[in-house]
Amino acid sequence: MIIQEKTACCVKDLGLMDYEQVYVQQKQYVDRLLNGSVQALLLCEHPAVLTLGRMTNESNIFVDEKGLMKRGIGVHHVDRGGDVTLHAPGQLVIYPILNLAYFGRDIHNYLRQLEQVAIDLLESFDIVADRIFGRTGVWIGKKKIASIGIGVRKWVSFHGLAVNVNMDLSLFSIIKPCGLDIEMTSLSEIKQETISMEEVKRRTIKCFFRNFYLEEASD
Repeated sequence: MIIQEKTACCVKDLGLMDYEQVYVQQKQYVDRLLNGSVQALLLCEHPAVLTLGRMTNESNIFVDEKGLMKRGIGVHHVDRGGDVTLHAPGQLVIYPILNLAYFGRDIHNYLRQLEQVAIDLLESFDIVADRIFGRTGVWIGKKKIASIGIGVRKWVSFHGLAVNVNMDLSLFSIIKPCGLDIEMTSLSEIKQETISMEEVKRRTIKCFFRNFYLEEASD
């Protein structure tokens, strides 16, 4: 980390919100930051939706468009790295709108820091998670619990980190998550109980502020 003093960041809890609406807000916050405003963390859940990153191989989606529509699952091609992923209620999605100039303009390091946020979050629930070399994200054994896909515009980050909390993991059967032959897991599956999303949000914010040396600011 290059940063030497805390930088300002506001937090917006958007609740359950349509993917496209949140994407519009991300772009607005990116523009604001480029024009001198503070950084932001946007927290939300999405109705069921597939997002297809720049590296998506559509053979990794096992249900055709009609089948997805029948299930009420939206599809969006997005300007982030990576393959196909899935968002749904019970998954916490965090969109950090951060000025990477504060962090050495190092995208690889930024990805590792996002992983560390998820690792620290899980540790706060007494869950041991780790990285797997060559695979972005956070894992518990061979199962993936947190997915990462980012975009960067003029060294401002957008898109971000998704942590499976209480979501219906069976939804992942319609895709090959991130283009990998893997199983997904969640906090509730590991703890064998429903986890408070509000508590997860609270701890996530704390982990972000500690790892990125942020201080809270008004919007």
